[in-house]
Amino acid sequence: MTVPGIVQSTLEGEEIATRVALGGDDELFITPSKTIIYRADGLLSDESVDSFPHDADRLTLSEGRRKTRFTLEYPLEGTREFTIPSKRTDDVLHPVLAGVLNGNGITEPGETVLQTFRFSELTVILTSHRLVKHIGEAVWDGDFEQYAYEAVTNLSFEPGSVATQIVLETDGRQQRFKTPNDRAGEVRERLERALFAYYDVDSLEELNATVAEDDGDAEPAEEPHSSVDFGVGVDPLDANPPELDSDGAIADDQADASQSPPAESAAVQADTPNGRSGSSDPLGDTKNGTRTGSPTGASDVGEDPFESNTLEAVDESQGSTESSPPTPQTDPELLERIEALEETVSKQTEQIAAQQETIEQLIEELRRGR
Repeated sequence: MTVPGIVQSTLEGEEIATRVALGGDDELFITPSKTIIYRADGLLSDESVDSFPHDADRLTLSEGRRKTRFTLEYPLEGTREFTIPSKRTDDVLHPVLAGVLNGNGITEPGETVLQTFRFSELTVILTSHRLVKHIGEAVWDGDFEQYAYEAVTNLSFEPGSVATQIVLETDGRQQRFKTPNDRAGEVRERLERALFAYYDVDSLEELNATVAEDDGDAEPAEEPHSSVDFGVGVDPLDANPPELDSDGAIADDQADASQSPPAESAAVQADTPNGRSGSSDPLGDTKNGTRTGSPTGASDVGEDPFESNTLEAVDESQGSTESSPPTPQTDPELLERIEALEETVSKQTEQIAAQQETIEQLIEELRRGR
């Protein structure tokens, strides 16, 4: 895909590691040293670009229903932030967090950030060489803990009724953290896969046997690279959370509506009691199959009320009855007015469609944080 010229001017010779579509023509670009936010031309703003260095001391997320705010804190510049659509949160967090780890010297050249997991106030990041853990409101800051795979001496899992405890032993000391049972299988698979690849084994039993025999002097060889590998961008655990509030409210309203009797039926039953006849009944009452009422509410004087409305011509010679349909009259002036009205309605419909398109574009740009 083509990189906008305004973005090219901010790269400063760096390669783009990852790019994420934010909606419309807006995009996010990740380089080894910074995150670049590109905003395309819109109704509310011109084309623009903004960059956020990865050497931040703290990264915090504020997730809303429509937007997510990324806040980065720097030692000299202070706090800077940008917003993206909430549905893009997980796609953006993984490469941005990988960039922050690289910018702070936590990951090494050639090290791949494999997976990001978020559990309430616990963030777990798996790379090809280490496990990074952070507890707190922020996704990452200086209070993080890291456990290098080269120091692992045992790995085990302790299932519970609600959560599974992962026990990672490094240099003979146990490091424990819990994961919800509904996602524990994924965490276990990703962690085992990373350790199996690091030690070139195929099972947990083989891994524990290998690290128990390792005296700690041997270190798996790694090829030097010029920059950090940002991985494949696997979604964090909280990706696509269900919106229970809105769905639940709609379901309750529909349930209440389905149990309520139609108001119109109740009104009809109340206004027409059984056994009564009157002028409100257009057909009158019937008795033994004979009509007793008048369609106009008049009293019965033995006259057929429908006779006066029948247009018939009797052909005495043939004894048949023929109907005489009315002859339609065409008014040229009326037809001309109708055609003019149709043309006006057609123009108004086109104007409304154009206005609707503009409104939808405006709403989309507001949602993207313009």
